[in-house]
Amino acid sequence: MSTTIEASSTATSGAVAPPPTVHKVRRGWLLPTWGWIVIVWLASPVIVMIVFGFNNTSGKFNIQWQGFTLTWYRNLFVIPQLTDSLITSIEISVIVTIIATALGTLMGFALGRYRIRGAGSINLVMFANIAAPEVALGAALLSLFLTIGFPLGFWSIVIVQVMFSIAYVAVTVRARMAGLAPSVEEAARDLGAGPIVTFFRVTIPMITPGIMAGALLTFALSIDDYIITSFNAGSTVTFPLWVFGAARTGVPPQVNVMGTLIFAFGVVLAAIGFVTGRRKKRQLDGE
Repeated sequence: MSTTIEASSTATSGAVAPPPTVHKVRRGWLLPTWGWIVIVWLASPVIVMIVFGFNNTSGKFNIQWQGFTLTWYRNLFVIPQLTDSLITSIEISVIVTIIATALGTLMGFALGRYRIRGAGSINLVMFANIAAPEVALGAALLSLFLTIGFPLGFWSIVIVQVMFSIAYVAVTVRARMAGLAPSVEEAARDLGAGPIVTFFRVTIPMITPGIMAGALLTFALSIDDYIITSFNAGSTVTFPLWVFGAARTGVPPQVNVMGTLIFAFGVVLAAIGFVTGRRKKRQLDGE
C-alpha cells in the first residue's frame, strides 16, 4: 500500500508543469517593448537634429523636409558669430573638464578611501549641488560675482561650470573607489612604493574608467549648459546662448550640423572609454 502511494506521489511530482499564465506571457514582451519605446522617445530629438542637418532648406526656418543635401557640411563655418560661439564653448568646456576632473578625482579618492571628519556634510553639499535648480545656482553665483566685483565673461563662466561639475566627478570616482580592494595598494607599499608612486602607478590606472566617465560627463554638461551660463556670461556668447538668440529669427542648418558633430564626438569618446575600461579590467582580472 505504501509502495503504491509513493509511486503515485512520484508520478504526480514528475508531471509536466502547467502552461504559463497569461500575465507571465504578456510580461515577456511588454517590458522590452516599453523599454524600446522609451529609448526611441529619448533619442528622437537627436535623430531629428541629425536628419535636418542634411535638409536642403531654402528659408529661414529649418522645420520642413525639402530634400537631401551636403551643402551645410561644406559651408559649416560661413557664419562667423556661430563659429566664434562654438570655439568659445569648446575652449570653456576643455578648461572646465581639466580643472573639474582633477579636483573631483582627488575629492572622490579621499571620500572613497579614507574616513574624513565631516564626510556627511561634504556628501550633503555635493548632492545638494547636483539636485539644486540651475536657476537658483545661476542667480546665487551672479549675486556673488556682483558683490565681490568680479567681471562677468569667459572666466566667470569657467568658474561657475567648474563649481557644479566637481560634484559629478567626485561621485563617479568615489563609486569606482568603493569597488576596489585596498590590498592592491597595500601590496604596492609592501614592495617599496611610496604613497605618491602608489597613487599614480596603481590607484589611478584602476580608477581610470571612473575618471574618464566623470570627465565625459563634465564636458557634456559644460558644452550644453544654458541656464547657469546665461546668468554669468556677461558679453561672452557660447554656442547654446547663440542658438537661443537665433531661434527668434530662424536657426540656420549649420546648428544641426554642429550639434551632430558634437554628439558624434561624445559618442566616440564614450566608446573609447568603454573599450579602454574593458581592456584594463581584463588585464587586472588576468593578473
